Amino acid sequence: MAMKRTTIMADNELLDRLREIARREGCSLGAVIREGLELRVRQRPRRPSFIGAFASEDGPHDLGERSADLPYEPLSWR
Repeated sequence: MAMKRTTIMADNELLDRLREIARREGCSLGAVIREGLELRVRQRPRRPSFIGAFASEDGPHDLGERSADLPYEPLSWR
């Protein structure tokens, strides 16, 4: 698995807590951060990968026709 370097911003208290976890577990700070990122991704529900037809009060609508009109709204990390 190829890895890519990135930069994150974190306050000193959080970094101190992460360093303490790394020290106790005998691993690197990077390993603790990667584990946390992977855990967060696994916990996030996946969006359905299919396009279906849905009925509403005014009749059926095909989600595929409307999806281009929907604005992208990124979810917050917090």
